[in-house]
Amino acid sequence: MHIVQLIPSLNEGGTERGVVDLNREFVRRGICNTVISLGGKLVPQILSEGGTHIVCDVKSKNPLTFPFRVLKLRAILRELKPDILHVRSRVPGWLVRFANLPLGIPVVSTVHGFNTVSGYSKIMVRAERVIGASEAMRDYLKQHYGITDEHFRLIPRGMDAEGFNPEKVDKQWIEGFKRQYDLQDRFVIAIVGRISSLKGIDWAIKALAEVSGQLPAWKLLIVGSPQAGQENYAEELKALVKNLHLEEQVVFTGSQSKMPEVYACANVVVSATTRKPETFGRTLVEALAMNCPVIATAHGGALDIVKPGVTGWLVPIEDAKALGAAIIESSRAKLMGLREYALANFSLRQMVEKTIDVYKEVLCKNN
Repeated sequence: MHIVQLIPSLNEGGTERGVVDLNREFVRRGICNTVISLGGKLVPQILSEGGTHIVCDVKSKNPLTFPFRVLKLRAILRELKPDILHVRSRVPGWLVRFANLPLGIPVVSTVHGFNTVSGYSKIMVRAERVIGASEAMRDYLKQHYGITDEHFRLIPRGMDAEGFNPEKVDKQWIEGFKRQYDLQDRFVIAIVGRISSLKGIDWAIKALAEVSGQLPAWKLLIVGSPQAGQENYAEELKALVKNLHLEEQVVFTGSQSKMPEVYACANVVVSATTRKPETFGRTLVEALAMNCPVIATAHGGALDIVKPGVTGWLVPIEDAKALGAAIIESSRAKLMGLREYALANFSLRQMVEKTIDVYKEVLCKNN
């Protein structure tokens, strides 16, 4: 079997890391995997783990170059002769729609975000099977696009159990990280992911400012780089920290490659998403696998992951008082069995096997 995954670029992000994980696991199972994207810092990992990467601009929304990119993609696909095309974003979806017309290669899509309802976004459900990572995504696609259970496949994203293993962390790196950011003997809260206004980092900072005196000595780690176009928001966050006189307690670490070690330094991970929910919540599952409890906004994919009082706490959208109270409770509670819960429900193995089952189902239907 030869699979082609199409994604705009391969930089940081849960979708991108999922593509990398699938590439590695497909290769292990003897499945030929090619990734087509504009490129990015994760390309070397694709190659080192046995996959193939082809550079093609499946990211730009420029309508003037669209016809030329369709022709280029068609030539690539004609040469590759893959069995399945797996599109993971709207621009690749539209390019495949036209490039694939004379080729007729079966198409599977994964919807990674609660995008604005439109004809443009509808391309993601115009595949033979549509994958979503949460019940919330299933409901969203049913409501707005009339997708059926026969058409939709629920596949929670999986995390690498060995990659996120508390017993296999680099302890020397952890000690250095703790010294660098003065984390020793601190209650450490972490917000992980690309810095974006949709992540709600500003109201999380305000919530911490409100309850600061009720917590033990604490630090907030904001782990990630600004998303493209969100550089001003990142600067606004730094200004907010300064205005609240929290410079000693809030640190911006930038992107980190050793995420298991970062989670190992945290006492709780917070996902404070605002009006647009996460489709899944990969960072929540990774934190749980590292025995770190989580606090999340009560919408989207977090509802499938966070079990109140068992794996963490759910709070209403932008309710700083509720978030503050949850953070206080997390500093006093001791939740058990977090890794076991994550492995039982969100393993990489289940994601890979269910995805392969979808491919086989589509191929059987077309033969």
